[in-house]
Amino acid sequence: DRQVHEVQSYMGHLETSDKESVHLVENEIQARIDNIFSNLERLEILSSKEPPNKRQSAKLRVDQLKYDVQHLQTALRNFQHRRYLREQQERQREELLARTFTTNDSDTTIPIDETLQFNESLQSAHRGMDELIGSGTSILAGLRDQRVTLKGTHKKILDVANMLGLSNTVMRLIEKRAFQDKFLMLGGMALTCLIMFLVVQYLT
Repeated sequence: DRQVHEVQSYMGHLETSDKESVHLVENEIQARIDNIFSNLERLEILSSKEPPNKRQSAKLRVDQLKYDVQHLQTALRNFQHRRYLREQQERQREELLARTFTTNDSDTTIPIDETLQFNESLQSAHRGMDELIGSGTSILAGLRDQRVTLKGTHKKILDVANMLGLSNTVMRLIEKRAFQDKFLMLGGMALTCLIMFLVVQYLT
């Protein structure tokens, strides 16, 4: 507990430390946190050797201390991250103020050509997708027409078979073949729809 309170006290000095000493304070806090973690590992071993009636409370105490130290470690890292961002922004601002721009400075030129090329590529991709979708729609329409044709053919075959008095076995064979043709047609339609979906999914 005493070591945790000492680290908490050092954490309070971070916000008030100047640029020259803040690194020293951070290093001191990190060293103390590492030392506490090392002591907690030994305490965990000792708590496991406590009598059964005391073991649970000892373990809870160690877990609480570990949680407190992990919270301090996270707070330190968050402070270091904020400091790094603040220092980076200050450096960028100083570099910008110290820099002198000329009329033809290449770094200040807007990359218009690259933007135009990107837009043209994007429009070309959209045109390709529209053409692909249109082609898929035509294929589906063709499959639907074939389905209507197959239905009509099937009916005509049955009518002719009835007129010729074909046997029931031949009739069943004809119906089986018609069912297989219908299954193949539906499978083709489903495959075409799946391909169109995948193309739209991965090209957009």
